[in-house]
Amino acid sequence: MARTADPTIRDASRADLLSVVRIERTVFSDPWPYDAFERLLDAPAFLVAELNAEATPTTERGSGSGSERGSTSRPATDAEPDAPLDEPPSIDAGPPIAGYVVADVTPNFGRDIGHIKDIAVHPDVQGRGIGRQLLRAALARLRFRGASVVKLEVREGNDRARSLYGDQGFAPLRRVSRYYADGEDAIVMVLDLEDWTPP
Repeated sequence: MARTADPTIRDASRADLLSVVRIERTVFSDPWPYDAFERLLDAPAFLVAELNAEATPTTERGSGSGSERGSTSRPATDAEPDAPLDEPPSIDAGPPIAGYVVADVTPNFGRDIGHIKDIAVHPDVQGRGIGRQLLRAALARLRFRGASVVKLEVREGNDRARSLYGDQGFAPLRRVSRYYADGEDAIVMVLDLEDWTPP
């Protein structure tokens, strides 16, 4: 696929959810269900990267998996709805989506903490800086919403994601043993937003 103009980073809408879920299923071996994303539509930073028509990914739904192909900070131990993975047939897919990020803000003894919960880019358009754009946009949104620190969890073996986060100023804080469903450890990384400026 030829390189195209940068995608538009914007708030996710209900019309984007099918595309988001399809990317989730393609990238992750233990994907979140549709209902999980639906419940997070009002999160402070649920953002999508919308492509122009020429850059639409061609991979079909369900054609491949593997959480190591895309960067993930998605915790396996977060409370997730028990809803099935089935998509509601009454909702049509929206515009072509290259990737997404989901982040929220939680009060913590007077210091609000941002949490990057999920980030993924469609395999067909990985390596073009879309994940970096999504992450930067989410960090800017979290700071605007009052977060002074941001945390995330990343697979210990996901060097690509750890490099992306490190480039943005995240530093490893601690290891959580067997954090993910397959038993892999997570590295908790943190960023002080008060001093953060996009590199």
